[in-house]
Amino acid sequence: MDDDRSRSFPREMPEGALVIEGSLHEIILADIREQILSGKWRPGHRIPIETDLALHYNCSRMTVNKVMTQLVSSGLIERRKRAGSFVLAPRAQSALLVLNEIKDDVLAMGRPYRFSVMRRKVRRSNLRDMARLGIAEAAPVLAIQTLHFAGKAPYCHEDRLINLDAVPAAETESFAALPPGSWLIQHVPWTEAEHRIRAAMPDADMASALAMAGNEACLELERLTWRNGVPLTDVLLTYPAAMRELIARFRPS
Repeated sequence: MDDDRSRSFPREMPEGALVIEGSLHEIILADIREQILSGKWRPGHRIPIETDLALHYNCSRMTVNKVMTQLVSSGLIERRKRAGSFVLAPRAQSALLVLNEIKDDVLAMGRPYRFSVMRRKVRRSNLRDMARLGIAEAAPVLAIQTLHFAGKAPYCHEDRLINLDAVPAAETESFAALPPGSWLIQHVPWTEAEHRIRAAMPDADMASALAMAGNEACLELERLTWRNGVPLTDVLLTYPAAMRELIARFRPS
């Protein structure tokens, strides 16, 4: 009797695909995960029904069902009653009081990470800059905007001000190797931070940068950090709301 658990799976692989050896269950799981994590099957994509997958992979429907159940448990797909199975948009989870690096959040979702610096300018702080940093007198600042990606999809827009009186090395840093947040964590110790979280509707420029429809909401996280009372940086991180979840666990005092 043929056994799905031990059968090898010789088939034509897409060009550039990773060939994985193992049980048929492992191969099907890895193949479908690759379709999702590579972005070929985007969020909302309807996955073929189990009988069609069983025919495609030349296996029992029970094997396909086990694979689909594992994909549901890992948060990659969802089953909708009488509608089928669909790819889920991955959601990063992080605590409210932790300064996570965006790269770590993206990699934890199983997506490749990259970033692009959109704008970078050294200037004298204007009134809005002074309000963001909480400083009473004008000072040199670095204003830098960065777009972070999870796979091919825009994941987060970063609008950051750096107080150059407190972090003078940032003035000549290109941020080619590390995004501003990662560079600051590695090079500039901080002693205090404040988070402000709000929902917002994106304007046309933000919706375009994040590849969002005009009726989708954003999650905005603003973070100000100090060192011994001196403001270091203020950053506004904007995420499509479906991509981000913030969690805090606490106990009664």
